[in-house]
Amino acid sequence: MTTSSLPDDWPAEPRSVLAFNHTGCFDWDLDTGLMHLDAAGLDVFDIRADEYDGRPECLAVRVSPVESHRLDALVSQALKDGSRNYGAYFRVRLREGGLRWTHTQGFIQRDATGRPRRIVGIVRDATQELGDSTARRERADEKEDRRRRTSIVQGTTAALAHARTVRDVIDVLKDTNGLAHLGASNLVMGLVEAGRIRLVAEGPKGSFVPGTKFTRIDERYPMSEAVRTLSPRFIETAEEFASSYPELWPYIDKLGITSAAYLPLIAQAKPIGVLGLLYQDKTGFTEEERNVLVALGSGIAQSLQRAMFYEQEKDLAQGLQQAMLPRTIPGVPGADVAVRYRSAALGRDIGGDWYDVIPLPGGRVGAVIGDVQGHDTHAAAVMGQLRIVLRAYAAEGHTPATVMARASGFLHELDTDRFATCLYAETDLSTGVVQMVRAGHIDPLVQQTDGSCRRVPVDGGLPLGLSVEFGSLEYPVTTFELDAGQTLLLFTDGLIEEPGADLDDGLRALGELACSGPGDLQQLADRLCSSVDERGGDDDAALLLLRRRLLDAPQAGGRLQQHVGSGDPEALAEARHMIRAAVRAWGARDGADEIELVADELITNALMHTDGAAIVTLRVISGSDRRLRVEVEDASSALPRRREAGESGVSGRGLMLVDMLADVWGVESRGSGKCVWCEFVVPARDGQE
Repeated sequence: MTTSSLPDDWPAEPRSVLAFNHTGCFDWDLDTGLMHLDAAGLDVFDIRADEYDGRPECLAVRVSPVESHRLDALVSQALKDGSRNYGAYFRVRLREGGLRWTHTQGFIQRDATGRPRRIVGIVRDATQELGDSTARRERADEKEDRRRRTSIVQGTTAALAHARTVRDVIDVLKDTNGLAHLGASNLVMGLVEAGRIRLVAEGPKGSFVPGTKFTRIDERYPMSEAVRTLSPRFIETAEEFASSYPELWPYIDKLGITSAAYLPLIAQAKPIGVLGLLYQDKTGFTEEERNVLVALGSGIAQSLQRAMFYEQEKDLAQGLQQAMLPRTIPGVPGADVAVRYRSAALGRDIGGDWYDVIPLPGGRVGAVIGDVQGHDTHAAAVMGQLRIVLRAYAAEGHTPATVMARASGFLHELDTDRFATCLYAETDLSTGVVQMVRAGHIDPLVQQTDGSCRRVPVDGGLPLGLSVEFGSLEYPVTTFELDAGQTLLLFTDGLIEEPGADLDDGLRALGELACSGPGDLQQLADRLCSSVDERGGDDDAALLLLRRRLLDAPQAGGRLQQHVGSGDPEALAEARHMIRAAVRAWGARDGADEIELVADELITNALMHTDGAAIVTLRVISGSDRRLRVEVEDASSALPRRREAGESGVSGRGLMLVDMLADVWGVESRGSGKCVWCEFVVPARDGQE
């Protein structure tokens, strides 16, 4: 580029040689702003003489905003830094839509003070000159830009596909590997709510504009305008921003913003939000850039709507589940209780896990843990109904096996194809005797007083609902003792299951985690639940811990009852175990063998001499002395009679033993059956008269 100056009166008349080479001349008066452009120059811009009024702005119809801003920046820099000339290549959009490479060269004339007063120069068609190398390079650059933009759209869309919440959508957009590749330096996003736009994201930190947390759709803001018109709002220059939104501009100016794009987020023909991308050191948007941003806006809107639906359904499911679970756990004399419910990590995948604690007469308490099949609001609704009927059946005084069987029948009669697993434990806190039934659920754990844990194998039946379907309503009762200071752990599979791992492994891991000494029960519950988060469990989980206390356990009025079916040796063994545990817990260890023998004789007589089952009841009676009473009911009205043993000595000893070993015994008629009872005087326990 030459630095020689031209005569002050140049140009006079355009030279024919310049016109022949598609080169035009211009003379730009910087004081008036008018630019003389000869006919050849007008031809280069593909503008007719009647379309040009001497103002450079008229040329903007042929020069894209991006190219125009680039040329303006080049000329401005040359005027400021004292340069005497400049040159640049740029493209012109022809009348029929094609592009023409153009070259301009200008010579700056300054006055004695160095102030620029005039620019004279040439503008020429450079298509042929750049048709080979530069054009190929430009095409390659355009192809690379197109590939990059396509990659950004695809990458952002793929990331948004995994967004479940509005927060997830915002995090994807603010990711430095996401939309920032388009050059955006600041981001704002708002949600449309009841005629207003609520700002839910802005960044980076410090870019919040006061007073824009909530804005009305009819206010003069670019976000409001995009929502109101349902069209993107592209602001191409800082000057346009300042003139269009004078109230907003002072804050935007501090951020160094030179252009912005506000995209309405439209889903199902309704605006649900708006996204604003603000740029530094960028002016104008090409047609392709606009298309990319509009395409991104459409994808973001779909993801945002999906996230909003997801959160609404999650809130509904959580609200329903919380309404179905007991709001408070009643105080239980003789025990400490801790419960936890952990929602599924997958948001709306909230299911039918539940727990319940049911105070019962006679110092007893029922503990329930269960899980309805499925992870949806229907599962939560079924869970709520099951919890209510289980509580009702237990409060009516039914045995644990009957409670479970009736609950299974209830679920089968519901208009649902769901089944449920459940575990019900009835604990006599005065004796520590636990009667437990299991319907397809996981075995519980017991934490010993030394902190170690053991698994309690519980005989089980089919899950609730299925037992009726397959005609198997028998739920065997497992009886064991819970000593003072020991803790019963009931839980659902969400607390122990892990993808690719066996449930038994999870059960062992939970037992090891609980092996840390008794400690505080609430802290133990928190620790067990937090382990699920640490390993990334994605299922909901329920937990119920019951620790027996001896200090304030019921001291009198203890009562245990067991149903013994005819021809059911397991039930008879469980009844004997219950009697043995109750005798020891109620302070009658010295006479335990005699009491157990007498009770066994009464039960055996009832089963042998009647056609039905027997119901054995043990309770403590306080009065002038403390007595342990054993009652055995059957459905026969025939009263027993004492007789001598036969020659073989095999039978006839039952009532003789009762009479010899019991302090007092008798028979009572009860409706269609009778009750044979006996009582034993037992010493008072420590701290009891």
